Amino acid sequence: MEPASSPLTTHVLDTASGLPAQGLCLSLSRLGDHGQQWMELRKSYTDPDGRCPGLLPPGQMKAGTYKLFFDTEGYWKKRGQESFYPYVEVVFTITNMTHKLHVPLLLSPWSYTTYRGS
Repeated sequence: MEPASSPLTTHVLDTASGLPAQGLCLSLSRLGDHGQQWMELRKSYTDPDGRCPGLLPPGQMKAGTYKLFFDTEGYWKKRGQESFYPYVEVVFTITNMTHKLHVPLLLSPWSYTTYRGS
């Protein structure tokens, strides 16, 4: 389970198996001031529940544009599965640092979907 203090969380579900996507490599980046370039804040792997605890520790969230990069090709290759999308990038904007944000990813070898969760 995600730590209650993490203001940003994600949860990846493998819809092909109906199970959490354990061991999927992901990274969180923030777009630099004036939209210059992405700065990687954290690189990690999903846990057995498909979550990445402590993705953005308290005090590090600030207004701006963020990107979650999911290495879907690596995930599927480890399972001996071909996939259509080599990676998924979810870009979103944080405007209120007091709100908690949850960005789920539902994943299959041939499709994905995401939304702002609660």
